[in-house]
Amino acid sequence: MDNPNEVQVVAPEELQMIQEKRKAQFEMTPMGQEMRRFEIQNRMAAMYAQSTIIPEAYRNNIGNCVIAVDMAMRMNASILMIMQNLDTIKGKPSFSAKFLIATINASGRFTPIRYEFRGNPNDDTYACRVVAYETTDKARKEPLYGTWISMDMAKKEGWYGKDGSKWRTMPEQMLRYRAAAFWQRLYCPEISMGLMTTEEYEDLSDGRKEYIQEIDAEANRQTLQIPEEKKPEEKPEDTAPAEEKPLGSTERKPSFMQ
Repeated sequence: MDNPNEVQVVAPEELQMIQEKRKAQFEMTPMGQEMRRFEIQNRMAAMYAQSTIIPEAYRNNIGNCVIAVDMAMRMNASILMIMQNLDTIKGKPSFSAKFLIATINASGRFTPIRYEFRGNPNDDTYACRVVAYETTDKARKEPLYGTWISMDMAKKEGWYGKDGSKWRTMPEQMLRYRAAAFWQRLYCPEISMGLMTTEEYEDLSDGRKEYIQEIDAEANRQTLQIPEEKKPEEKPEDTAPAEEKPLGSTERKPSFMQ
C-alpha cells in the first residue's frame, strides 16, 4: 500500500508536457485567442515603429502602430496603406475619401462604384450620387443607389462657406467624395469601422460654430431666467402665514403676569 504522506516527484519532461497542454487549452479559449492576437500585433507594431518610411505619427510609437495593425486586420487591408491614409483631426481618426473608394472597389463585394450627376453645373441644383451592384447580382436587377449630394446641401450644411473650402474650387470632385462616403456608410459601414472621412471632418470643424454658439447662448438665457421667475412666486408664500393667526394662540399672557 502506498504511503499517503509520500511526496511524488514529477520528472521535468512530464512537468513540461503538462504545462504545454494547459497552455494549448488556454489558447483555445476566447481570452487566449485574444491574448495571442494581441501578442502578434505588438510584434508587428514594434517592427513597423522602427521603419523610416512610415508617417511621422507612427515612428517609434508602438501604440499608434498597434492601432494601425489592428485596423488593417479588421479591414483586410495593407498596414502601410492604413498608416498612409489614416489622418487625425482634432484627436479624431478619419480616412481619406479616396482610400475608402479604393477599399470598396477592392473588397470584391460590389462592382466598382459609378457616379451619376444631375442638374446644372453652374448653380445649386448640381448633384451627384453613387450607384453600384453586389457581385452576386449577376443580372444587375437591384442597383444600390446612394444619397444625392448637391451644391445646395453643401451650402446649407456650411461646407461651401468655410475658409479655404475646396467646394468652391473643385465642386465636382468634392461631390464625388461626399457621395461615396454616404454610400459607404449606407451599404458597408464596416469597411470604415464607423469613421468619417477626412474631408467631412475638415468641413465640420468650422461649419457648426455659429450653431453651437446659439445653443450655448440659449442655455445661458434659460439659466438666467430661472431665479427671476421664482422670486415673485415666493413672496406671497412667505407672507401668508403671518396674516392668518390662530384664535387665542399668541395673545394669552403667561400665568405669572396675570
